[in-house]
Amino acid sequence: MHPKISKIQESIAPLRQQIINHKVYTEISELEDLRIFMEHHIYAVWDFMSLLKALQVNLTCTTLPWVPVGDAVTRQLINEIVAGEEADVDAHGNVKSHFELYLDAMAQCGADVSTINKLLISLNNGRSLEMALELAQVPAAGQAFINSTFETINSNQAHLQAASFTFGREDLIPNMFLSMVNDLNSTQPEQVSDFKYYLERHIEVDGDHHSHLALSMTEKLCSADEAFWLEAEETAKQALQQRINLWDAAYAAIVKNKAVLVS
Repeated sequence: MHPKISKIQESIAPLRQQIINHKVYTEISELEDLRIFMEHHIYAVWDFMSLLKALQVNLTCTTLPWVPVGDAVTRQLINEIVAGEEADVDAHGNVKSHFELYLDAMAQCGADVSTINKLLISLNNGRSLEMALELAQVPAAGQAFINSTFETINSNQAHLQAASFTFGREDLIPNMFLSMVNDLNSTQPEQVSDFKYYLERHIEVDGDHHSHLALSMTEKLCSADEAFWLEAEETAKQALQQRINLWDAAYAAIVKNKAVLVS
């Protein structure tokens, strides 16, 4: 592994641990808790796709007439990741993006998909991202997360986009969360099986193969430029901190909901 990659991994390790050990996971025990968590997490799942497509736009030819753009190996890396994320299969063999898999899981679980759907409708109607977020009434934590990601996207700097994608967008799913989902699925598979499938698919594809491809892509984009490596490290830290902030908001919402139910 490139020593600069190792340096970034060492630098962000404390933030990664904060996410793995986040108290939100210990608070999720019932289906309603899971619904609230998913209603927050969906914004990270959605803007991950935008980050991915920004990299494809920057690293490959997406306009006509076609001309070869950039490094061929980098093109191969990003196109393979896009294909896997944008056109995977669900548990029934239907071709869907990972975002659509997550939406299906939310619907099956009974989570509220109205806000994210309003966001998509507004964007499809040509609204700006800022206006669409406002019209859909996306919660403040979701807006902050998305705006941070789009700040990186709008930098138009491929090495920053790659750093956020590679180091800041792993869900870092702890075993205790997987066990909880398995427990819920064993008693309520008609509501949790799609989410269980999503997690398993995410770990299999994103957490293994795609993560190796993304590391190679980041290494190629930063290359021998010391400033690029430093900027990549800072961007990775910012992305992980935004994930912590989103998890904090999910935790607060779950705790608040439980307090209302008790009262």
